[in-house]
Amino acid sequence: MSENKTTTPSPTSIERARRKLVEQQDGAQRMAEIEREAVAARKNMARLRELRLAREAEQAAAALAAPPAAPKKRARKTS
Repeated sequence: MSENKTTTPSPTSIERARRKLVEQQDGAQRMAEIEREAVAARKNMARLRELRLAREAEQAAAALAAPPAAPKKRARKTS
């Protein structure tokens, strides 16, 4: 039996391989972009958490430093 296979790729297979390579590169770039966005989101959440905890600590300290509120006197009914 004689082999009819050629060693040169067809134009279709070349185009398919080129598209596959481009898709792989685009996918890698998109994954890197997603990871950068995730890192930025985590940094922002940490910053906001620190601000919230500082604000809550400040409010708690102010509540402890303030004197307790005196109960209000009831007004008498006049008939």
